[in-house]
Amino acid sequence: MHRRSLLKTLAGLAGGTLAGAFAAPQSTQSKPQIEVWKSPTCGCCKDWISHMQASDFEVKVHEVSDAAKTSLRAQLGLADKFGSCHTAVISGYVVEGHVPAHDIRRLLKERPRALGLAVPGMPVGSPGMDGPEYGGRKDPYAVLLVQRDGNSSIYHAYQ
Repeated sequence: MHRRSLLKTLAGLAGGTLAGAFAAPQSTQSKPQIEVWKSPTCGCCKDWISHMQASDFEVKVHEVSDAAKTSLRAQLGLADKFGSCHTAVISGYVVEGHVPAHDIRRLLKERPRALGLAVPGMPVGSPGMDGPEYGGRKDPYAVLLVQRDGNSSIYHAYQ
C-alpha cells in the first residue's frame, strides 16, 4: 500500500481524523474485526494473522512498507520502543506485535483506559513466532498495557 493509500485508510477509520481508530466497540458483530498493517514479505505476521483467524477474529490486512508502519505507529501515538513487525487496530485500541488472541479478548472485555497492547520485538514462542522452525522453543515475554502517555505495565507475562 502506498503512503497516500495508507493515509486515506487512516482517514477513513476516523472520518478524516485518527480519532475514529479509537471508536466504540463493534457490538453487533459476532466476530471482532481487527485491521492489520504488515510487510508483504513477513512470514511471522502471516502466522499471527492465522492465529487471530483461528481464534475467531475477522482480519483485514494492509500490506505496507516498514516506513509506512513506523509512520502509522507514530500517528496512533505508539512509541517506537513498543515496536514490532505489525501494527493493528481493534475496537478503539492499538495492538502491536505478537499479542495472543486471548489477551486481546480480555482487553475488549475489560475496556481499560489505555492506548492498547504491545509485545515489543519478536519473542520466540509468541503467536506467529511459534512455528516448527523454532523447535518448540519458548522465550519468556510480556504483553504490555500501553497508556496514552507512553507508560506501560505488564498485562500478561509468559514464562
